[in-house]
Amino acid sequence: MPTITQVQFAPVMPKRLRTAAYTRVSDGKDAMLHSLSAQVSYYSALIQKRSDWEYAGVYIDEAVTGTKDSRKEFQRMLEDCRAGKIDQIITKSITRFARNTLTTLEVARELKLLGIDIFFEEQNLHTMSNEGEMVLAILAASAQEGSLRVSENCKWRIRKEFQAGRLSGGINMLGYKLIDGKLHIIPEEAEIVRRIFALYLSGKGIVTIMKLLRAEGITISRTGLAKMLRNEKYTGNMLLQKTYIADHLSKQKRINRGELPQYFVADSHEAIIPKETFEEVQREIERRSHDHRSTPIAPGTSQLAGLIRCGICGTAFQRKYGGAPGYKKHMWICSTFNSIGKQYCANQQIPENILLDKIEEAGGFAGLERITATGPGVLSFLYKDGKQVDLGWQNPSRAQSWTPEMKEAARQRSLAAAQKRKKQEANP
Repeated sequence: MPTITQVQFAPVMPKRLRTAAYTRVSDGKDAMLHSLSAQVSYYSALIQKRSDWEYAGVYIDEAVTGTKDSRKEFQRMLEDCRAGKIDQIITKSITRFARNTLTTLEVARELKLLGIDIFFEEQNLHTMSNEGEMVLAILAASAQEGSLRVSENCKWRIRKEFQAGRLSGGINMLGYKLIDGKLHIIPEEAEIVRRIFALYLSGKGIVTIMKLLRAEGITISRTGLAKMLRNEKYTGNMLLQKTYIADHLSKQKRINRGELPQYFVADSHEAIIPKETFEEVQREIERRSHDHRSTPIAPGTSQLAGLIRCGICGTAFQRKYGGAPGYKKHMWICSTFNSIGKQYCANQQIPENILLDKIEEAGGFAGLERITATGPGVLSFLYKDGKQVDLGWQNPSRAQSWTPEMKEAARQRSLAAAQKRKKQEANP
């Protein structure tokens, strides 16, 4: 008879679950930041005291909204999940994780396919459990409905304030401070405002004014100056509800073009700029705008416009055309560098052909959310799925870049210059 012996395997040691936590605060207020610090400490201690868990970090976002695309740490956490670095995630509640049902369910389903559980403490809910997705859908929908109610209540309160001719919330405006719902002049700032209006009427452009102010240590952006010159509040009047929030999920601000009522409040506070001066500035703005209106928009900029940011000063890159004769090309340059000089931002301008090559190398335009020129010779590409690609680039020397035609044109210019010099020497 055959002898049967059971094969003995070495005991399987239980796998320690690589556990991460995700937490988010709504804004940068001190109370919220204190709460954030407390949450980080709590989750770090909670994970590290469990012998069956391995600490995989705490991911922290300070975000205005709960939408997925606005949270860098949330995206980084998802990327680490896809890379196999995390087995489970702990978070306080569904509302801390995401405020809309679609985002919550999309992420939960993707991570479930990867075998990654999300545990919501307040709801005592594991997404990997049998009832997890059904309960999650109900709770997430309820949370989204709650967010909508809060949003609608805030809108109602703000609009009632506007109807009563009062400002709602804080205001950040050079020359004024808001006290008990009314604008009061800050004398030293008001002098700067009057000077800006006077400089503009004297013929100075916004960039020139910006340079003059920066030389004196007063930093106001180009956009900020443009808004100041159009702000009717400096005349002692207020136009309320010039913008509105599109919806409670995206929280995108839009210009009110008749979608909601506007309210004009005359003589609501003390003026800094006389009405006549303000109206003269508006006519001058229109005149200058009309003079530049015929300038054609450079072709081929639609995909790149607004996509590139400077990693040094934070402004957008803009397209320009320039260079030595015979060597002119389209470049992308930091707006600060281009407007007021290298002393304010020393980031490098990027030839458009190199930029397009690097986009192709990074993965193409599809899903590309932002390009950051982090410094001279370095580009960072962020995609909507959370992928980030950092690439170096080098501007080739002029000799390497020139075509035979460009070299011949340069040679002819050199010969012409030499002949001109000879004629001048022969006929002094």
